[in-house]
Amino acid sequence: MRIFKEEQRFNQLWLIILMVISLLAPIGIILGVYFKDPSSFSVLELVALIGFLILVSTFIFSFKLISRIDENGIHYKFSPFHWKFRTLQWNDINKAYVRNYDALSEFGGWGFKGGPLWKKSKGRAINVSGDVGIQLELNNGKKLLIGTQKKAEAESVLANYKNKIDNNV
Repeated sequence: MRIFKEEQRFNQLWLIILMVISLLAPIGIILGVYFKDPSSFSVLELVALIGFLILVSTFIFSFKLISRIDENGIHYKFSPFHWKFRTLQWNDINKAYVRNYDALSEFGGWGFKGGPLWKKSKGRAINVSGDVGIQLELNNGKKLLIGTQKKAEAESVLANYKNKIDNNV
């Protein structure tokens, strides 16, 4: 019995830099207004407003993709959108393989993507970074791609459970 586990977060340097830059502009405007006219709002309101901006802009860093492959199937959870693991049992899966993909052109970026508003034929994607994913083609015709940073390990574990998928056909 082989088990694959992975946990990913949005922690790319380019994303952190982008968030810092996009946070500096509104904070600069707020501080400019306050220093020009200190009576425009109190120090408590100033601190609360800046704190709120920082909290909202850093919310993306609380997102976490957890995936697991075991003898029961493939499990995934994308916090904070999923409270519990979603499980796709082996008998629900027609094909499972690791592939490279283009997050922007195929799914519109990273995160919880796809669906009726974006290239429906590609299905959905849950990814955090990179260009490698575990592609699932389900018996009901739906597709799901789960991003991974552990390509070789995912391929190895999927090969181990290939007979469970082949027995579905």
